[in-house]
Amino acid sequence: MSTPPKHEILIVDDEAAVRNCIAMLLRASGYDVSTAANGFDALLQLKRKVPAIVLSDLNMPQMSGFEFLSVVRRRFPRISVIAMSCAYHSGASVPGGVIADAFYAKGHSSQEMLLQTVSALIRTFETHATEHERESAPVWIPRNGKDSHDIPYVVLTCTDCLRSFPLSVTTEDLQQIQETPCLFCPNTVRYIIDFSLSVALPQQEGATASISCGMLKAAAKL
Repeated sequence: MSTPPKHEILIVDDEAAVRNCIAMLLRASGYDVSTAANGFDALLQLKRKVPAIVLSDLNMPQMSGFEFLSVVRRRFPRISVIAMSCAYHSGASVPGGVIADAFYAKGHSSQEMLLQTVSALIRTFETHATEHERESAPVWIPRNGKDSHDIPYVVLTCTDCLRSFPLSVTTEDLQQIQETPCLFCPNTVRYIIDFSLSVALPQQEGATASISCGMLKAAAKL
């Protein structure tokens, strides 16, 4: 009798303690787990191997989780994704436009809830994959500053022709998906301005210690 294949999960978090403890918890539950310290490292791994689920922190240096998950949805639409953060107590408080199928509140939600969320996404993998391929994920972009007239602007790159062009920021509603026509082709670019660096986070050391302790205890029981 053949052994059923393990489902693969990629964990992306800049906190090594969190990364390792979540990996330990998921491996103890029978999943095949790999880890990455940031979005760039994760994208390199995705070129070599595509997991069933990506579990990513939202607030990371170099490439934020907001941007990373948007790239994942555009390049690997069949992957189910779980966003996680210490900054939000529930999925309802997460900024609009986050490209994820579920949310895990680090330090606020139980480890059992994370395992249930992963299991549910595994069961509904095909349904989510079909839905993802029909969607057009917005591009997460940073604010670039102000032009010579002191007007805030951003630089957009068209997802179709890949040409870049500047755009004045006419609204500060950063949690809303916005659209603008490309200056070079008929494509309409959907985008969100990445505000993640300005998000007020809780004390990281205390949050990390709490998560690490809870994950270790949960993994030890399995």
